[in-house]
Amino acid sequence: QVQLVESGGGSVQAGGSLRLSCAASGRTISTYTLSWFRQAPGKEREFVAASMWGPARTYYPDSVNNRFTISRDNAKNTVYLQVNSLRPEDTALYYCAAKSSSVDIRATGSYAYWGQGTQVTVSS
Repeated sequence: QVQLVESGGGSVQAGGSLRLSCAASGRTISTYTLSWFRQAPGKEREFVAASMWGPARTYYPDSVNNRFTISRDNAKNTVYLQVNSLRPEDTALYYCAAKSSSVDIRATGSYAYWGQGTQVTVSS
């Protein structure tokens, strides 16, 4: 089993930045695909970033417009999401997720492990 706990969310004004963290326990996740998703009330869960280990690479949807950066610290068993130039439309509950494969990374249903989410609220 893998447990994931997100932190670092909060309320910020438009244009601000946050660094979200996701700490894993129960198993070393250095070889896992680690991703971030977000979900606003009444909306579908949306993929925002992925970090894959073999080969090492990252992937982002066009919707984040180069404002988000995913990184990982294997020594701390933690994945991060740096979110910059935040907009009100970025307001959502942000989840981290993990799986052992690197295929179908944008599909919510393909991830075996999920955190509880951390709230990001951006005011105008």
